[in-house]
Amino acid sequence: MSDSGPGGRATVMVVDDDADIRSLIVGQLQQENYRLLSAANLGELRRALQDEPIDLIVLDLNLPDGDGLSLCRELRAEGSHVQIIMVTARGSAVDRVLGLELGADDYLTKPFEPRELLVRIRNLLRRGRGESGPRPAARYAHVGPWRLDLQQRRLVAPDDRLVMLSSAEFRLLSRFIDEPNTVLAREILLPERRATAAFDRSIDLQVSRLRQKLAGIKGGDELILTVRGEGYVLACEVDYA
Repeated sequence: MSDSGPGGRATVMVVDDDADIRSLIVGQLQQENYRLLSAANLGELRRALQDEPIDLIVLDLNLPDGDGLSLCRELRAEGSHVQIIMVTARGSAVDRVLGLELGADDYLTKPFEPRELLVRIRNLLRRGRGESGPRPAARYAHVGPWRLDLQQRRLVAPDDRLVMLSSAEFRLLSRFIDEPNTVLAREILLPERRATAAFDRSIDLQVSRLRQKLAGIKGGDELILTVRGEGYVLACEVDYA
């Protein structure tokens, strides 16, 4: 993550067409010493992204000039690594999974507690700084019969067949390979959503989709196991090359 503002302060952009909600969120974040920007629509956000580096966007999905989901997809396609928290009134697990697969880092449903948003922003920015610990400098992580291409974010089969991963699937598998053979609870797999992830079934849908891709070759169907009442475990050793 870049040190955008003076003194290395993180720059946070709040995007919502409701002026009252923008003011509320900005007011809550002022105590965190972030450099704060705000926008009422996607046009204003795009102009800001062109003018200066932004570390994190709190992005409402329903905006007068477009859908936040489309913008998120565009930013990831352009290679942007800005952290994105989607904020929306859409509350179904399918909507959450769609948002995460299109590249969002977290998803918050209205109405929400301002303190919960603060916690999620802190955790995302901390993760963006790489404070979760170093990973060996390598191109591939060997996970069972698969190779995970850490640069191109895709799976490579033994016959060199490629299987593309969504942003959400890559982040999830990366979390597993950081701690193989360790049972990880839902709130550990999604640390930025620690307050609610244990009760959010969207993580189960994400794990199921990742499992389906891993099961595409022999031996891949037994890599991620469910530990009833505790979470999930990547049941293999991980080597880097």
